Amino acid sequence: MSSLEQLLEERAGLPEGAVARVQALISDWQILADLAFADLLLCVRDPSDGEVVVAAQMRPYTAQTVHQEDLVGSALSGSARAAILRAFEDGTIVRDGEPDWSSGVPVRQEAIPVPWQGETVAVVAREANLSTVRAPSQLELTYLQTANELATMIAEGAFPFQGEDPEREVAPRVGDGMVRIDATGRVTYASPNAVSAYRRLGVTANVVRRSLADFDLDDESLMTALIDGRPVESEVEARGSVVLRRILPLTRGGRVLGAVMLMREVTELRRHERLLLSKDATIREIHHRVKNNLQTVASLLRVQSRRMRTEEGREALEESVRRIGSIALVHETLSEDARQRVTFDVVAQRLVEVVSAGLAAPGREVVTRIEGRAGELSPQLASPLALVLSELLQNTLEHAYGPGSTGGTVTVRLERGPATFTMEVEDDGPGVPEGFDHVRDANLGLQIADTLVTSELAGTLTVERARPDGGTIARVSAPLPR
Repeated sequence: MSSLEQLLEERAGLPEGAVARVQALISDWQILADLAFADLLLCVRDPSDGEVVVAAQMRPYTAQTVHQEDLVGSALSGSARAAILRAFEDGTIVRDGEPDWSSGVPVRQEAIPVPWQGETVAVVAREANLSTVRAPSQLELTYLQTANELATMIAEGAFPFQGEDPEREVAPRVGDGMVRIDATGRVTYASPNAVSAYRRLGVTANVVRRSLADFDLDDESLMTALIDGRPVESEVEARGSVVLRRILPLTRGGRVLGAVMLMREVTELRRHERLLLSKDATIREIHHRVKNNLQTVASLLRVQSRRMRTEEGREALEESVRRIGSIALVHETLSEDARQRVTFDVVAQRLVEVVSAGLAAPGREVVTRIEGRAGELSPQLASPLALVLSELLQNTLEHAYGPGSTGGTVTVRLERGPATFTMEVEDDGPGVPEGFDHVRDANLGLQIADTLVTSELAGTLTVERARPDGGTIARVSAPLPR
């Protein structure tokens, strides 16, 4: 199925600005569906043949849906198409007087034009099932009145509000709690869930027919929305409870008629967020301390290496220092990221700099470059991979550009596929001999790298000549965790 953006561009030929306008609308039209107890269909018109196509669909949480099937991408016909075309032509809301029985149930349709730069670029079809109609309660009457006012704002281009970016994941919905406020800030209606939310905050008296200034804990921000005609989000905490509120001014012709305030208690959500933040901070502190402890161990090994009497002993300790530094580098990266993900490109760049500087020799210039991107990896993958890269770099610099060499170029390639990760270290030195077996003929560094790749990464390591005339390429391939 095509995405919304594809449908809007390919089937309706809408420009970028109109597409953005429509996308903003459907990101917030759940409110209208719930208030109207109706399904919403976003319809566009194909400029080539005039066909009316459904580009998006929304079902209400507050009522039974009219359309069990998914209509996105399909064309409309009959009376439904006629009302939508009238809305396209006239640029005004079209309400059918008689219900449509074509689906087997009585459906009342309303076509709401969506304007952009003086032109109707889409129409929202509001379809309500009348088979369940009964004597409406005050809640339902208030919902429907608010839905009609929001529909008028859509037709005037006043809804959704420009520049608003509510926290979609936790934004309050109509069923969470709804309060109607007049232009003076007086409450005209509060749903039972809204009353319960206020009582969690300690407001036990009746809130209907009272001004927000008399009881609300953050009435100034809410009154600002009424004065400026701009939406406002606020979060109030009292008596151990947290309530998130979103106030939407209702306007007509630029004049503020009142507002609807949606309320949701988010006490448990915020408590869990604070616990996660505390745990994240603790984990980052642990990584920081592990890094410091590893650096301390590395410093002790450096001191010990200076007292070694044999060259072989000093080299072994220096190799250990480099390996510990590679592990410490991963922990340092984790201590800087609360998401516990390692940007391996950064780690690889630092390893290249550290290893190259540690093995630099006068008159031997080795240029190391990195190609490709690895992206973010889990610590379980990044730690052994950093050690492997350190061993391969150290092995390359020591054996491809040893004594008598004037230097060369080492290329590190990082490639991340859908399910696998590949890392290559290639040099332009003399190359490994024909028939080289990195398991049988390898030195300690390659043995360590092979062990890490097979046991920690569940991958494979190959070492072979890069070209017939020389060069060596070491390739690591490992599966990415799902």
